[in-house]
Amino acid sequence: MGLAMQALAWLVFLVLGVFFFRDVLEKQYNPNQALVTRFNEEGAREVVLQRNKFGHYVTSGEINGHPVTFMLDTGATGVAIPAAVAERLGLRRGRAFSTQTANGTSTSYAARLQQVSVGEITLQDVSAGITPGLQTDQVLLGMSFLKHIEFTQRGDTLILRQ
Repeated sequence: MGLAMQALAWLVFLVLGVFFFRDVLEKQYNPNQALVTRFNEEGAREVVLQRNKFGHYVTSGEINGHPVTFMLDTGATGVAIPAAVAERLGLRRGRAFSTQTANGTSTSYAARLQQVSVGEITLQDVSAGITPGLQTDQVLLGMSFLKHIEFTQRGDTLILRQ
């Protein structure tokens, strides 16, 4: 009986450890899970993002009211959505077009997003591409969104301003 209780205690301890460390690792990967929007002196909306431990700006956001994880990518022309995420969001594929990536030429499919939000910074009618070759759960937030807002980087902080 004592040995069984000890084994059960260790099992509970291990399960709690897994949940704790999974949360710690997720916060290291996406330190911008709970965004706060502030208003500056001119009344512009601002969202402050922290760089993750890998040097990227990853944040929680929304597409058409559905939660997604964005990786900001100023080198991407548009918003690039992995096929699995597009399917989860109910997005339809439009015309096919070629895209140039670090891995070579790829085929993507045009899509229009009714709404894209990072904190309270929201844009309507944003062009995007559904990219079947993108093997991640992250949406690359490219210049079809970023060109409509101002952004400033200082150290490990990126300020988005609308």
